[in-house]
Amino acid sequence: MNIHSLTAFFKWCSIINIALFVLSAILVIGASDFVYSTQGQMFHLPREAFDVAIYALLGLYKIVILVFNLVPYVALRIIGSE
Repeated sequence: MNIHSLTAFFKWCSIINIALFVLSAILVIGASDFVYSTQGQMFHLPREAFDVAIYALLGLYKIVILVFNLVPYVALRIIGSE
């Protein structure tokens, strides 16, 4: 693998993961009652605990996207431009 193919790989990983993050955030914000009712059937959590868990999960997912997708992409872009 060369730098250009790795750069393209991380670019598409970033695009896909950011799209999934935005879709998840919109779903949680726009249809939070629906998400709680469907997930509440599997996991018996009070609403406040569910809100904290979703907030923590989205925050962790955002950090994972930054660390494992965007940072390698930017580093490869910097290396590739030299």
